[in-house]
Amino acid sequence: MKYLQTETIMGDNDSAEDAVPSTQKIEMRLADLQQQLADLDEAAPLAERLQLELDSGYALLELNRFDEASTLAHTLFDRALDAKLWQHAVEACDILFQSEQADSVIALAHGIWLGVTFPIDPELTVAMLQHLIDETPDRSDGAAVAAAVANYIVDLRADEQSRENLLFFTNQLLGQVARRHSQVEEQEIFDFWVQQLELDQPDKFLPRLAKVLDVLVNGNWWYDRDALRAQIPD
Repeated sequence: MKYLQTETIMGDNDSAEDAVPSTQKIEMRLADLQQQLADLDEAAPLAERLQLELDSGYALLELNRFDEASTLAHTLFDRALDAKLWQHAVEACDILFQSEQADSVIALAHGIWLGVTFPIDPELTVAMLQHLIDETPDRSDGAAVAAAVANYIVDLRADEQSRENLLFFTNQLLGQVARRHSQVEEQEIFDFWVQQLELDQPDKFLPRLAKVLDVLVNGNWWYDRDALRAQIPD
């Protein structure tokens, strides 16, 4: 899976040396992306150009060049939003969050709102919610809400090819949150925990997620949510 931190849930067995590409390989990939951008026809679709720039941003993150990644991602976010390229806008928020800047958590909230509101790749939406879970204290209901939304989004949007793997991942994620939140280990207790927190009721947990995002943004929304809601596909 491209976006998800699967090792935190499933326990990848590869060594750290195998899992982390060498700096030289990443620099070569970044140079190749920059060359592709330079060679790109001016008439090429904006989405194609933005994707190459986003891939460059992820490469900068791998090189720990966080300031550069953040600066790039801010411009990409604005361009993607103007072009209604929601997936690209969320990827820009992902880079902004991982760049560990002062507004990273605000960027995360923006990416989650877009990823839940618009029908983008469900794996990316789940990845953004996973970031929120990682940022949330163990006993906070916010992590439980985020995990429930992740499971809901996959159930709602995932295609047949990815559905099984993503549902397995989000179910594991919800179980992990239950252990963190209330030391839940047994299935019967888990089912009770879900019911008590109303994590099986989208009409309850989706508004709660909205409140969590409002707290994270603290009034500093970068876009008009009402205006964007009017652009949701039928």
